[in-house]
Amino acid sequence: MTLKSLPEIKAGRMPETFAFEADPQALDRWSSGIKSAQAPENTITILDVIGEDIWGEGVTSKRVAAALRRIGDQEVFVDINSPGGDFFEGVAIYNLLRQHSQKVNVRILGLAASAASVIAMAGDDIQIGRAGFLMIHNAWVIAIGNRHDMRDAADVLEPFDDAMAAVYAAQSGVEKSKVAEWMDQEKWFNGEQAVEAGLADGLLPADAVAEGEEKNRAQNSTKKVDTLLAKAGMPRSERRALLGDIKGGTQNAAPPVTHDADDWTAAAAQLITAMRS
Repeated sequence: MTLKSLPEIKAGRMPETFAFEADPQALDRWSSGIKSAQAPENTITILDVIGEDIWGEGVTSKRVAAALRRIGDQEVFVDINSPGGDFFEGVAIYNLLRQHSQKVNVRILGLAASAASVIAMAGDDIQIGRAGFLMIHNAWVIAIGNRHDMRDAADVLEPFDDAMAAVYAAQSGVEKSKVAEWMDQEKWFNGEQAVEAGLADGLLPADAVAEGEEKNRAQNSTKKVDTLLAKAGMPRSERRALLGDIKGGTQNAAPPVTHDADDWTAAAAQLITAMRS
């Protein structure tokens, strides 16, 4: 069960009216090209959003479980550069890593935000790049429904937040009440601050991190548009169908396929305005 005794997070089943998405601010601050300069053999890479996206990409618990089975009863390294995403997938990955029989070494190469920061807490040893960032906040969810649904949503989220606070507190040695304040503030820690706060054990050597090519700009822009549409209240199934049309460039699809992030954002704004009219 790793070397540390870490608390389990029991997330249960996601309500049908919920959609967990990557925080837009975290997506904006994410440099997707950051990777490890050299990774040990038994390394699991988490270098994308958490959960499967419209492109069939993203880091899932199924993929991590398969990697752990392949590695077997050996020490494991987990490289993270992720803006977060699906809370339930992040919790599932955290629980898989905390159950691993050998030492879990986490390396935050660039960003570990939201659900990715929860995954990072599964490490027996957590190292972060000096220029890296770790962000913690309350569970970030898009919910649809009437006022009763919104009250129910708050009731559902409260134990999730409490469980996450317990995990951050266990790893850092900080009182849970203080951690809850950090989460309320959507607290960002740079490398040195994360170590000082106890959320990381040390800084990675400068030569441990490499800057590769950014992921496809159209895909990154699509993820931002997906989040904007979700915030506007469009159900996940409809967003996936719409973005699938855009991806495929079908005759009636709008907006047109483009690699300009500003065009994507403008198109999303037009779609949201049309939805609200």
